[in-house]
Amino acid sequence: MSSTTKSVAPTAGTGAVRYQEQIVTSAAARKVLAVSRIVIGFTFLWAFVDKTFGLGFATPAERAWINGGTPAQGFITNIEGPFADFFQVFANPFGDVLFMVGLLGIGVALVAGAGLRIAAVTGTLLLAFMYLAELPAALGGNNPVVDSHWHEALLLIIAAVTLSGDTWGVGKIWARIVGNSWLR
Repeated sequence: MSSTTKSVAPTAGTGAVRYQEQIVTSAAARKVLAVSRIVIGFTFLWAFVDKTFGLGFATPAERAWINGGTPAQGFITNIEGPFADFFQVFANPFGDVLFMVGLLGIGVALVAGAGLRIAAVTGTLLLAFMYLAELPAALGGNNPVVDSHWHEALLLIIAAVTLSGDTWGVGKIWARIVGNSWLR
């Protein structure tokens, strides 16, 4: 066994720790998966930074979170689709904190390459909510079914199931700590 696929003591109930090389045998594919993971992670991190500081890209300085802006409430109060009433439960300061912590946590996990399963589940849930809020079948769009939220969610899931954090990330180190648990 090579040093990169060396098995470590198993975590209770999880068996021997698995590494990306056991799932994705092509070195080139592992690198593409790592780049994809980092890119989607940076997308979440950038959204957090821009909404926090109002860098003028999607969020102007006067609507920055640090200047009293309401990142989730601003979006939620403008929802017009069939689920508009449902999402109003998040139109409050707690919704803002939940949204921003989600963006930061998902982004950090993906860029670092650790906690990808949690990031995939929470990120997919966030993207599913955003998809329902902007439901293209009801509100129109280029495609009545699939939009970029689906693509981003699939990148999150692919990163998690292929253990892409092992390449150009701290996934292997993290695996030695948490094993194959849901924290992987």
